[in-house]
Amino acid sequence: MDASTDSLARHADLDRRLVAAVKGIRVLAMLSWPATVQRAFLDGWQRGNARLPQVDYPRPDHGAAREALTAIAAEADAQHPVGDYIRRSADSWRVATDLLDAAGSAAIVEPSVRLYGRPGYRIPGGEVTNLDAARHFVTLADELDPNLVAGDAEDGIAAETLQADLQRELDAFFGPATIRVEVDPDLIAKAAAGATRIRLHSATCFSESDRNQLLQHEAFVHSLTALNGRNQPHLKSLGLNSPRITATQEGLAVFAELMTGAMDIVRMKRISLRIIAIDMALRGADFIEVFRFFLDAGQTEPESFSSAQRVFRGAPTTGGAAFTKDTVYLHGLLSVHTFFRWALRNRRLDLGRNLFAGKLSLHDVLALEPYFTSGFVAAPARLPPWLQHANGLAAMLAFSLFANRIRLDHVEAEDLVLAL
Repeated sequence: MDASTDSLARHADLDRRLVAAVKGIRVLAMLSWPATVQRAFLDGWQRGNARLPQVDYPRPDHGAAREALTAIAAEADAQHPVGDYIRRSADSWRVATDLLDAAGSAAIVEPSVRLYGRPGYRIPGGEVTNLDAARHFVTLADELDPNLVAGDAEDGIAAETLQADLQRELDAFFGPATIRVEVDPDLIAKAAAGATRIRLHSATCFSESDRNQLLQHEAFVHSLTALNGRNQPHLKSLGLNSPRITATQEGLAVFAELMTGAMDIVRMKRISLRIIAIDMALRGADFIEVFRFFLDAGQTEPESFSSAQRVFRGAPTTGGAAFTKDTVYLHGLLSVHTFFRWALRNRRLDLGRNLFAGKLSLHDVLALEPYFTSGFVAAPARLPPWLQHANGLAAMLAFSLFANRIRLDHVEAEDLVLAL
């Protein structure tokens, strides 16, 4: 066995240890709120006696996992691309244990920011921040004629009807019963998804936009990359939601919505409002103030509660702290969009396919490229329909690259009339 093969074998063993070490670390599940909290808050709100929600979080001992992750990171060769991937992953899982240990206190902010960033952080390649981008999209959505978007916001699909519809489509794409679609009465959010299960809130009616977003975002990105990662021959951790890949994963999922026409301005506003709300909470706003913010933005009471609880998962509801995960949506979208434009310009759209080989960051796709070539990292077994034939994607990206040369601040209405 030569040195290169020996190094890969050693890192594959570290990866197996990593998978074993993180089995009990489930960030979102451990920070989730029971449906009873929502019912109690909304009942009090409607009676004019709203009180800040009180949530008790589980307190598992992560000491053994943290010790194992520290050892794995120390043993991984940071100068080797595969070793660096394992080191980064182990470090992010270790920070996640710090976050879970801090659940319920303001101490959650520091590990949350390390994993997901802040609303005020700059977007790569630009001078604007995540918060600037969020405010831009909210303003743009609010300036549109309400009659233009009213039809898109109507909910008319019952959860049971959507369940049957999605199940048929997913069975046809992934194979029978690979991913189960279930109706869940205890879910606070409209929907939630994992590698092999998508849950729908039983008391919710869904729109056609919701259906398309669930299909493209949850099934054809989150579930698909998890299943592809589980099929990796050497790096099984590519099937896990390592906290460090969250921005790329969510960015890729929202990018998929854009590429397939599943994204609408209402959805973009909803994503953006969450980032503004995180900034509000970090600056001192409590749960009720953030809840009112979403109400004033046009969301229903159940939607406003769901949006506010996303901001306060694991954080005290009294204000001054927040769970910052939702900051990654616009940050990730703009980063992934830039990545695909760069790949087209450099004739490397094949790299975009590698993003679907598992739960990878943009950095990983570039750093691990030689190992895709050698087969140590397997090519994705499945690709979403919009990427299987890249001609349409290439056309959209090519147009985007050229259109960005046009300065809208230099264009007057008269210019457009004369141009025609």
